[in-house]
Amino acid sequence: MGAQLRIYRRRIRSVKSTKKITRAMELISASRIVKAQQRVAASTPYANELTRAVSAVATFSNTNHPLTTESENPKRAAVLIITADRGMAGAYSTNAIKEAEGLIVTLKERGLQVLTYVVGRKAVNYYKFRNRAVRNSWTGFSDKPTYANAKEISTELIAAFLKDAAVDVDGVDELHIVFTEFKSMVTQIALNKRMLPLEVVEAEGPAPAGLLPMYEFEPNAGEVLNALLPRYIESRVYNALLQSAASEHAARRRAMKSATDNADELIKSLTRLANAARQAEITQEISEIVGGADALASANAGSE
Repeated sequence: MGAQLRIYRRRIRSVKSTKKITRAMELISASRIVKAQQRVAASTPYANELTRAVSAVATFSNTNHPLTTESENPKRAAVLIITADRGMAGAYSTNAIKEAEGLIVTLKERGLQVLTYVVGRKAVNYYKFRNRAVRNSWTGFSDKPTYANAKEISTELIAAFLKDAAVDVDGVDELHIVFTEFKSMVTQIALNKRMLPLEVVEAEGPAPAGLLPMYEFEPNAGEVLNALLPRYIESRVYNALLQSAASEHAARRRAMKSATDNADELIKSLTRLANAARQAEITQEISEIVGGADALASANAGSE
């Protein structure tokens, strides 16, 4: 066997091994994305209804609560960035980081100092490589987050928001979150939203006709907000984690399918090259045999 043919066959074996890995990862992501979609579908109604409830309290009460009132002179903003722990998911983490960078630029143009909180090793490595400060980070659960993870993150963010940013360097006036929204198996969109101060969420559909409902709050609207808003932040963070997890699995499935298809094309190309090299070797061997036979025939004719 010639050296060139051995090289082609060795490369074919290597690509086939890689194809098995990418195919397996594609199937794993495809199986996990169904569960991730179910978790997103289960958590979204709760998050939406809780957001509407908090919006109703903020809208139909006259209380001046710090969690719903914007600061007249904001100084700092916290940005929570959700990315993946592992790679091989295409541009999933990169898109989230780009969206966060755009948000940070916008906040700095407003004169705000930005405190960064990150989820996922991709964002941790991104900021570590650039020697940029990160207030806190969480890793190890990007593909399967739990409510406990969301509660841990939310507790620190709320604690930072409740501090007076004018006198405490750890205090912030705004909370923003950057995550990837799961639209479908082929569409995932990186976006940012402000969580605090609370933005009143407009209800979908036509405006209600007639008199608006009257609300009574016990013991008072401030106490209701104190009870609802931590749960509101936890539900928003948890839903964002689930959306990002589903988007991560979808992006990884799509990337691994593309890698598997590329491996198939590469195997076909290498196989054609190997066949051409083998045919060239056979032709050369036949030519050598024919040449040797002609030489022997000529030698025998000369001796006679």
